[in-house]
Amino acid sequence: MTRPTALPSPTAAPSAAGTPSPAVAAAAAADMRDPLPRTPVGLDGVVAAETVLSHVDGAAGRLIVRGHDLETLAGMPFEAVLALLWADLLPGSPDAAAIHTALGRARLRAFDLMLPRLAATEGLSPVEGLRLLLGALGDGEAEPHAVLAVAAVPVFVAGLTRRRAGQAPVAPDPARGLADDFLTMLRGAPAGAEAVEALETYLVTVADHGLNASTFAARVIASTEAGLFSAVIGALSALKGPLHGGAPGPVLDMLDAIGSEAAIGPWIDDALRRGERLMGFGHRIYRVRDPRADVLKGAVSRLRGAGNRIGFAESVEREALARLAAAKPLRPLDTNVEFYTALLLEALDLPRDLFTCIFAMGRMAGWTAHVLEQERSGRLIRPQSRYVGPMPAASVRGAA
Repeated sequence: MTRPTALPSPTAAPSAAGTPSPAVAAAAAADMRDPLPRTPVGLDGVVAAETVLSHVDGAAGRLIVRGHDLETLAGMPFEAVLALLWADLLPGSPDAAAIHTALGRARLRAFDLMLPRLAATEGLSPVEGLRLLLGALGDGEAEPHAVLAVAAVPVFVAGLTRRRAGQAPVAPDPARGLADDFLTMLRGAPAGAEAVEALETYLVTVADHGLNASTFAARVIASTEAGLFSAVIGALSALKGPLHGGAPGPVLDMLDAIGSEAAIGPWIDDALRRGERLMGFGHRIYRVRDPRADVLKGAVSRLRGAGNRIGFAESVEREALARLAAAKPLRPLDTNVEFYTALLLEALDLPRDLFTCIFAMGRMAGWTAHVLEQERSGRLIRPQSRYVGPMPAASVRGAA
């Protein structure tokens, strides 16, 4: 039998007698490659999971976490929100006090795991270094994996940052809360209560937010039974993208570029004429103001210090919203979480290239809860794709 030397061109017109008309052939090809009902590109509006963890109401500008509005949670300790997210998902459903103790113990374990591996992060960005260190968390750890994953992020981020500055890492203090201990490990000295409260508000605000890209990535990986650590490393990889967790830094770049009150209007007009996106405005889900923006604005307003430029930012926000409404009247674009995230983290004197890692510090709470929930379901996430490429010529002929 002679083997063909090349595959036939999928677009070549068949020469056999009885060839269907082009319209019939096209319809047959479409039927063969399009057996599924049409779904929106990007999975907009598609339900891919059922969850008890959080609900994003984009039309009403509302975020609900385990039955509580965000505004209620924003004044709670981060450990209390973890207890809420992990309820019924961890053995014994530990309360906030038990989680505080477990996280402190796990931070010490993470510190021991980090020390021999810090040198391997030389030359890596903070996110890449964090991802490498998270790979050190192994399946044989005594702590529940969710606890160790959440505890490890502040330890690793502080250690990476101090190494980059030529400073020795600071060991965790298990008696402190997670936000307090992170700032202490980072700065080498205890942080003030005002700074701790502001960071804790941020971590709570971003702890969970529906089936966003990184959380979906975590659930897909968890559904394969790859394990929690693999799932959250995948989530971090998704978060680093500029369309997801990389936006707060560019907000500050925008404020730097504007520079002064007098330049706000002309700068925004020029940016809109060039078709540029105004960083910190608009959201994939929210059609009104992101509720997290106001929570963080309040937290920034309570911070004192020369690095806090909230007054200038408020002026930029007013001008941006007015000009966006005029330029894009049919497209609702309001302030999103990144705008005041940038102001808060800057006021805490945190380097811009750490912002995504700080985001991960808070979102690790939601990632771990979603992984635990997905693992309990035991269902592999396996969507289908819609083939829109050419069909083999033989398949079209057979449809006559």
